[in-house]
This record gives sequence, structure tokens and C-alpha cells, in this order.
Amino acid sequence: MKATIAVLPGDGIGPEVVGQATDLLALIARKYNHEFTFVEGLIGGLAIDQTGDPLPAETVAVCERADAILLGAVGGPKWSDPTASVQPERGLLELRQHFGLFANLRPVKTYPALVEHAPLRAELLQDVDILFVRELVSGIYFGARQEQGDGDESHDTMRYNRAEVEQVANVAFRAAQGRRKRLCSVDKANVLASMRLWRRTVVEVHEEYEDVALEHLLVDAATMHLLTRPGSFDVIVAGNMFGDILSDEASVLAGSLGMLPSASLRADRFGLYEPVHGSAPDIAGKGMANPIGMFLSAAMLLRYSLQLETEASAIESAIDAALAAGLRTADIAGAGEEAVSTAEFAAAVKRHL
Repeated sequence: MKATIAVLPGDGIGPEVVGQATDLLALIARKYNHEFTFVEGLIGGLAIDQTGDPLPAETVAVCERADAILLGAVGGPKWSDPTASVQPERGLLELRQHFGLFANLRPVKTYPALVEHAPLRAELLQDVDILFVRELVSGIYFGARQEQGDGDESHDTMRYNRAEVEQVANVAFRAAQGRRKRLCSVDKANVLASMRLWRRTVVEVHEEYEDVALEHLLVDAATMHLLTRPGSFDVIVAGNMFGDILSDEASVLAGSLGMLPSASLRADRFGLYEPVHGSAPDIAGKGMANPIGMFLSAAMLLRYSLQLETEASAIESAIDAALAAGLRTADIAGAGEEAVSTAEFAAAVKRHL
């Protein structure tokens, strides 16, 4: 297979983990006789510094010519002034909206090798394997907003229409059909009108998927149940903000935010793949970053955009083997365990391939 992958390293630890991921994908290409071409582009704070725009037109053009996008992270203290006219995170939001990447898939699972050092009791982490499906191009992040500068009032609008909820609900129901046939829809229908529309629409879409058991949870209850009965969840579908918060909360189940990948998809196979973690400026350049979330994002790219299931599974198995062999980056190292560097962990994964 020949494929072009747009590579957007971004800020902070982004270039470090993306560099390791492209090396890993190049190894996959050699091992399985594929031809991957990597084309880089600017995004986020670095793009602001060089062009004044967090998503330059040149980057959009690179992505439009690609089969998929691999992204590191955006943002950092240098660009954190909330009153600034341009912010790094805006580039990521614009990228999602430009390509219509409406469904964000965030898998969360526990690793037996890490359960001993997890912050939750080991028995709560048995058989945890959750897929979050987050609506990505609407809701409060994209609704009408009014900023009053230094004034005393501003607002952001949470808005949804039926079609937006239908398309992400269909993705979630189909995912559940291929897993354990359970879907939990998270909303705040007892308070928010937009969430009452959300719940009504999910119920209507459910009529097409009678083999899937549907549960509704209010978001405040969902935050609790994620930590008290995480093994009971299969697929969770939620709006943009709630899905963002809940999937970050679930990182504690995996052991670290650095463990979590994501795929942002549109109706065809095109997608944007990035780890859930941020730019982690406090450890940038120190060789401490956990590359697992980035590697698993690369595996999702192979699976969803390039439809290379064997190759995706090979990466996931190599990560499992490296963890089972005792390798830990600093964020997942337990008491008395020696942490390895980003490069050392990446090298171990490549050896296990």
C-alpha cells in the first residue's frame, strides 16, 4: 500500500513523540511492504510564532493531499494568555471543523502490568475496556460566543441539531455492535435543552440498533460511575465538552493520560490521530514523555484510515510486550521502579515488532 501521512508535530513534547511514531510507522512499512510518505506542517504555538496563524493555509493544503493526519500536541505557557487574539488550540478546532471530523474515538483499557500501581483498587480495574465516542465539531466549543474583554459578562452557547447528534450516535451504535453491544449515552437532559434534544435523538437512533442495550446517564452520575464501576461500560457516547472531560477522567483507569490515543473521523476513512495528552511543557525536551498514547494513535491510523488491521494489532501487541517486560516511563513507574526514557521505551516497542 502507498499512503501519504500529514505530520503535525506541534508544541511541547509533540515533536518528541511524533518523531518516534513516524519512525515506528516507517518500520511497519518496511516490515509489511508498504510505502508511507510523511509530509510535515505547522500547527499551534509554533505556527503562531512563524506565521501568526495557529493553522496556516499551507498546513491545510498538506492535510488535504494526505490520507490521514498524525498530530502531536498544541499549546503551552508561552501562548496561554486568554486575551490573545490567536491561541494555539484554535488551530486544532479549526482543523477538526475544516475536515468535518465529527466523531472522536478514545479507547481506554487497563494493562495488567500496571494495575498494581494504579490509584484505584485493583479489583475495580478488572476487564476495563471502554470506547468513548465524543461529538467533535459542535456543542459549546463551536457555539456562538461573546467576549467582553475585561468586562463583567461573557457567554458560550451549547448548541446541537438533530443531524449532528444522529451522525455521532450512529458511529457509537455501530461501534457497540462490534464490541459487547452496550452503549451508554451521557447528557444533562434534566437541565439543558440541548441535552434533551440529544437524548431524544439517541433514543430514536436506537430503534435501528435493537441488538444494542442503551443506557442513559447524567454527566454528574457518569463521573462517579466511571470510577466505581468502570468495568460495566462498553461504549460511551457524549457531546463535545462532556466527552472531553469524561475521557480525560478515564485516564486514571489506564494509569496515565500519556497512555490514551484518539482518532477523529469523518464519514469516509480520512481521520486525524493524536494522543489525548497535552503538550506537557514541563517535561518537553527532557526525554521523559510517554510515547504510548502516540503509538496507539498511529495504530488507530493504520486501522481506520488505511484499513491495515494486522499492522495495527502488531503495534498494540508490541506495546503490551514492552510493558510486560517491565519498561516504564516516569508517568507510569511505580515506587521502586526505574523509569526509562522516551527513546528507550520506543526502542523496546520496535524490538518487539
